[in-house]
Amino acid sequence: MKMVFRWWPHGDDTVTLEQIRQIPGVSGVATMFSDIPAGEIWPRETIFALRDQVHAAGLEMEVIESVNIHEDIKKGLSSRDEYISNYITTMKNLHEAGVKCICYNFMPVMDWFRSNLELPLKDGSFAMAYEHSFASGLTLDRIIASMMDGSHDMTLPGWEPERFPAMAKDVEFYHNVSAEEYFKNITYFLDAVMPYAEEYDLDFGVHPDDPPWPLFGLPKVVCSAESIRKYLALNDSKRNGLTLCTGSLGANPENDIPAMAKEFAALGRVPFVHLRNVKHTSEKDFHESAHLSSEGDLDMYAIVAALQENGFDGYIRPDHGRRIWSEASRPGYGLYDRALGAVYIQGLWEAVEKSRK
Repeated sequence: MKMVFRWWPHGDDTVTLEQIRQIPGVSGVATMFSDIPAGEIWPRETIFALRDQVHAAGLEMEVIESVNIHEDIKKGLSSRDEYISNYITTMKNLHEAGVKCICYNFMPVMDWFRSNLELPLKDGSFAMAYEHSFASGLTLDRIIASMMDGSHDMTLPGWEPERFPAMAKDVEFYHNVSAEEYFKNITYFLDAVMPYAEEYDLDFGVHPDDPPWPLFGLPKVVCSAESIRKYLALNDSKRNGLTLCTGSLGANPENDIPAMAKEFAALGRVPFVHLRNVKHTSEKDFHESAHLSSEGDLDMYAIVAALQENGFDGYIRPDHGRRIWSEASRPGYGLYDRALGAVYIQGLWEAVEKSRK
């Protein structure tokens, strides 16, 4: 297992590589270029320059999160072949820079949504939260405004401003796309890129839908054990894997996260794990919490044990953290609470490992 930390380059992060290097046990970063639009090739020289910067800080750059998929690929338009070709070129460039794992998602239009990016909690910290009745009543314009208002003028993954003008038409487009059609478009993409994933020694981990239920009439892709099985069966390459995000899947209380960890890790189809906790206030209302099991509804020890006991040997990162100690940061991605989470997760890993001996 390697512990990594999500980080944005080019001044788009309040956290520095030097700070990440000081977190015990963290070996590298999961990073991306938020300034390169989806569908464009990531230039080799740009990737290598970033790798050299990360290496100079004493860290590894083996995980990319994310290489976003152009909407035309998701829609199955005739232009998708050009964008898939660009994607494959980016894969080659990343491989040559030493990248081993790509996290991505096939969520249409919006990568994720929270109705509140800074809910005050009883202990004085702030966390991202979701209220289903409120979210269901929002218009697209209000959705965009609510996310931007809480962004602290930093980029939010999946909410890049250049995407906003097309969002309304995209939402309307997907209202006429069946789940079967959408999965055909996913299969087309996977069948095109998986041979190159094999050639370039790249593991792919699809990120679950967040939240894991229908919202705004958009198709849902990865939101349950059954849908994960369906996704992995679309292409049987071991490179076609899952980013097991405990918070996204755990937002649905019906999802048994330790059982998922056991099943899919045993298949060797989990290259990347996002570990975080959530606290439910109703079946579809929740807020994110500190990583400890006692702070939320997920048994973090059971999840870590299921991963380790079933052969997981990939990358883990602490996922969304609370805003604590008056830190100013991108929502969910400050330094302090995620650093606490990284150390806690490693403590669980060590405890499971030694108890097995």
